[in-house]
Amino acid sequence: MNFISTFRAALVALVPLAAIALGEPALAQSPAPSPAPAASPSPAPSPAPSAVPVPPPAETRSPADAPTAEKAPTPTPPPPAATVQTADPFGEEFTLEPKKVLVMKGTANWDAAFDTLIDSFKALTALLDKQGIKASGNSMIVYTSTDDTGFTYLAQIPVDQDVKNLGKDMSMGKSPEGKALKFVHRGSYDNMDNTYEAITNHLDDKKLEAKDTFIEEYITDPLKTAEDKLVINVYVPLK
Repeated sequence: MNFISTFRAALVALVPLAAIALGEPALAQSPAPSPAPAASPSPAPSPAPSAVPVPPPAETRSPADAPTAEKAPTPTPPPPAATVQTADPFGEEFTLEPKKVLVMKGTANWDAAFDTLIDSFKALTALLDKQGIKASGNSMIVYTSTDDTGFTYLAQIPVDQDVKNLGKDMSMGKSPEGKALKFVHRGSYDNMDNTYEAITNHLDDKKLEAKDTFIEEYITDPLKTAEDKLVINVYVPLK
């Protein structure tokens, strides 16, 4: 517990009809009165046309006369279902399996910690490339001791075969094994203080005791990934 604590301290109307004209009967003069001819009835006036047009019968209408049906609105499709992202493991029980690894031992101070680790990974990768050997897993850092000024570590790269012509401080070995708790860090190495503080609090809450070592597995390649985009699994072996 103190080991890890030391390592990391810290918004969606119709128009009226026309008037009808009336005719007067004609009078005939004769010596002898004769019956007056019957007055011819005046022809009935034609009704004034209506101001409102009357539509033709339905069977004689042209398609243009037919009323236009109102187009129904197109239904709006429902929005796609939201994607649920699974939370990263935090304090998940995990069993580490031993792997054959190419190892480089080193020491670093906290001010230049990440640069020192990167230099070790570069040296190991260069040796593998020179011999045409591909890594069989993710790069790892095993912290073996820490203090206020710095730490000692083992940089490890898993391989499927022995590597020859090893450089200074290099060796072949096995990665850690056994029961551990798994935590995930996303972001830069410098921001790992927050992750390790959360790990320390988790262990205190669960009353768990950790060994004096811990392992960082670099899920993203630290040589090719921007530092603020790193994804690192942190394994804390338990006593």
